[in-house]
Amino acid sequence: MDTWNLLLQGFATAATPINLLWAFVGCALGTAIGVLPGLGPAVTVAMLLPITAQVEPTASMIFFCGIYYGAMYGGSTTSILLNTPGETGTMVTALEGFKMAKSGRAGAALATSAIGSFVAGTIATVLVTLFAPFVAEHAVKLGPPEYFCLMLLAFTTVSAVLGKSRLRGLTALFVGLAIGCVGIDQISGQVRYTGGVPEFMDGIEVVLVAVGLFAVGECLYTALYEGKQKAEMNRLNRAHMTRAEWRRSWPAWLRGTALGFPFGTIPAGGSEIPTFLSYGVERKLSKHKEEFGTVGAIEGVAGPEAANNAAVTATLVPLLTLGIPTSVTAAILLSALQGYGINAGPQLFQTSSGLVWALIASLYIGNVMLLVLNLPLVGLWVKLLKIPRPPLYAGILVFATIGVYGMRQSSFDLFLMLGVGLLGVLMRRFDFPTAPVIVGMILGPLAEAQLRNAISIGEGRWTVLIERPMSATLLAICAAVLLLPMLLKLLRRLRP
Repeated sequence: MDTWNLLLQGFATAATPINLLWAFVGCALGTAIGVLPGLGPAVTVAMLLPITAQVEPTASMIFFCGIYYGAMYGGSTTSILLNTPGETGTMVTALEGFKMAKSGRAGAALATSAIGSFVAGTIATVLVTLFAPFVAEHAVKLGPPEYFCLMLLAFTTVSAVLGKSRLRGLTALFVGLAIGCVGIDQISGQVRYTGGVPEFMDGIEVVLVAVGLFAVGECLYTALYEGKQKAEMNRLNRAHMTRAEWRRSWPAWLRGTALGFPFGTIPAGGSEIPTFLSYGVERKLSKHKEEFGTVGAIEGVAGPEAANNAAVTATLVPLLTLGIPTSVTAAILLSALQGYGINAGPQLFQTSSGLVWALIASLYIGNVMLLVLNLPLVGLWVKLLKIPRPPLYAGILVFATIGVYGMRQSSFDLFLMLGVGLLGVLMRRFDFPTAPVIVGMILGPLAEAQLRNAISIGEGRWTVLIERPMSATLLAICAAVLLLPMLLKLLRRLRP
């Protein structure tokens, strides 16, 4: 009963005119960003972090979550009409959605995508409301050894599971860990890895690295390698579905939600895996298998879109209850909370209860806003695709420069941002994932502090990590994530 009272209080806060305005602007901006190929919520949130630093924390987080949510909705538009996913989570949508558009059913594909996103997002938000307080209540019982092993699991899965290469993923992770160690050690007070540069004494800002890697890196990469590419758009018809399409869509929405939510809550999260799984399930269960890969099957759009949005919503569970991000955007949201002096974790539900429940309530409101924005205004979002790339990316660079310079009024930060942007271009060019850099940079110092506390509890013994059942289990899972794929590959090679 307390949960529902707190949720009602959250609605009272989220429904104030100023917070509703922030939610609407975030949803609208997120949808627009999702529609534009190549951009995404991570770029947008990173770019706007320094600009919104003076905004009240609750309004700011509602705004950023609106962008995050909206980009997931909007990303399907380019997948269906252009075969160009606006987000990695909408890659699978392009498989059947683009074929539906080519066969004259773009409206039905966009409708099932928007409604499926609404259904999945609402169900997932209900699950967050029910389970997040429960997880937070039990997370309080975890000690430093368990928290260190949880963060180690996050490092392992983000770098080894989501990337195409474990070596490249781990390399990117160690780059992030190294950046996180620059500056003054908070425990010993020793200066580390500054190279004699005074500006490094306070460490390197997460926002600066995020803006450099994503916003500046994306602009430079597009200018260097993709500037002359043009996409042809399929004709858009009315956004509606027939009765038969409704009957085929709703079971796929529910199955996609059931697949997506668990993946969002674990450190190996991300929406890529559940969307591919959902597509495989729908293809196997469909009574219209002949439509897959030919004229486009509506289940192949409905299921993956629901899985995508359920996974995105579920990332709030580990972010708010454990302080562990399972995606790049979640990592940047965590840095936004830290910028306000708010530490995400099990104590957050006690220390910042008003912010947490207002944020959860805003998800319900944002879902309704996004449904209203996406069904009637699809034609408007499609017009964004006509913006020429040169002025679009020039504007992004201007915002990124203003935002980073505004943090400390330091020209050194601008040169550092450009250097990080060039690193982002190289990483993308040679297929190194960027997510582990941000996750390593944010969680690295926290993991170091937890490890030191764990060893203190064990009176200097490293074995404390395997003496406690929970931490030993997490270490075993880390080992399995790293070693099992290699063992399975070796077994396949040894088979005659």
